[in-house]
Amino acid sequence: MASFWRAATAALTETNQTDSNEVEFWSNPERTGWLTKQGEYIKTWRRRWFVLKQGKLFWFKDSTITRASKPRGVIPVATCLTVKGAEDVVGKQYAFELSTRNDTMYFIADSEKEKEDWINSIGRSIVQHSRSVTDSEIVDYDDSKR
Repeated sequence: MASFWRAATAALTETNQTDSNEVEFWSNPERTGWLTKQGEYIKTWRRRWFVLKQGKLFWFKDSTITRASKPRGVIPVATCLTVKGAEDVVGKQYAFELSTRNDTMYFIADSEKEKEDWINSIGRSIVQHSRSVTDSEIVDYDDSKR
């Protein structure tokens, strides 16, 4: 799980700092709201304010977000493969998971509706920003029959 957290928060390192700064997370986000997430090293559940915008899922300590706010972390959704309910895995109501090839991150929403709304929003963002199929991987089957 630690490798997922390091990869997920890589957008905040100096090599990707400009990429994170290019997203105006304080203005017109696709989705915002409180979610509870598990810490990377100390496995306690903490309530954080999440902002989904332009293919990135940011989280903050509080909900007052301004241009000067610094995210506590960010996940580029293009690295994610699935987002789905996870009550049975976590053992908590309204839980869902976000997974990459290597790891899975868990969240808890405040209601069933919030959970479904987050799953739908993140799922749409994954599809819009996915880099899982590159141009070189696309096979034109009609062309190969000639």
